[in-house]
Amino acid sequence: MTASWINQVFCEDALAGLARIPEGSIDLILTDPPYNLGKDYGNGSDQQTVDEYLRWTEQWIDAALPKLKPNGSLYIFLTWRFSPEIFVMLKKRMTMMNEIIWDRRVPSMGGSVRSFSSVHDTIGFFVRRKDYYFDLDAVRIPYDAETKKARSRSIFIGAKWLEVGYNPKDLWSVSRLHREHPERADHPTQKPLEIIERMVKASCPPDGVVLDLFMGSGTTAVAAKRCGRNYVGFELNPEYCAIINERLAAPEVPVKKSRTLVNS
Repeated sequence: MTASWINQVFCEDALAGLARIPEGSIDLILTDPPYNLGKDYGNGSDQQTVDEYLRWTEQWIDAALPKLKPNGSLYIFLTWRFSPEIFVMLKKRMTMMNEIIWDRRVPSMGGSVRSFSSVHDTIGFFVRRKDYYFDLDAVRIPYDAETKKARSRSIFIGAKWLEVGYNPKDLWSVSRLHREHPERADHPTQKPLEIIERMVKASCPPDGVVLDLFMGSGTTAVAAKRCGRNYVGFELNPEYCAIINERLAAPEVPVKKSRTLVNS
């Protein structure tokens, strides 16, 4: 019998709602918390002082991590402004495997005239112990025909890596979702399915459970559903909860893969 909280997005504060999730029941925490840059999410979650923001972050981290299975993992989207402090918090509790840089492919126009333009988000990949779940084959990048031809010498024939593709790098170049993009919902910081699906496929087993504490437009839930995984999450804003329900009920939209998902 499926637990009542599985495949649900609760329109409530995650710190309160986490009580309904049993400890050790989650395979993957994949979350995109407010960056504290002053954006309007319909509440004050992105408009705290630095000390308040870091205290709040530590609070939800300590509440969420016990929900992970011993071989579970965590991905967290952050801005460079706070990633050093939050990475230290997580390093005291988990093992850091990667700092992934998401190049949002922002056009070279406008921006600050007193500093370099910020065009990336930082993603931390953390695990609880050495035998964490990770399916590399599910997310390998296929080699193109030209590369395969160049590796046609006898020493390469039959090499698994040449047939199934290479290990993704830690620089992911994927365009942000523009207004006319078919995935786009009415949310200011929506993440592309292409990125979220990679994390889900790599770090959550089939039929496993993905937890997102800050669902936003619901991309984590949509990705989990598309990939044959279960999900659970929380979102404070009722308008965003409605968007999530609409996206989950809608027919699947094919994901247009970026030509430069990963720099090789």
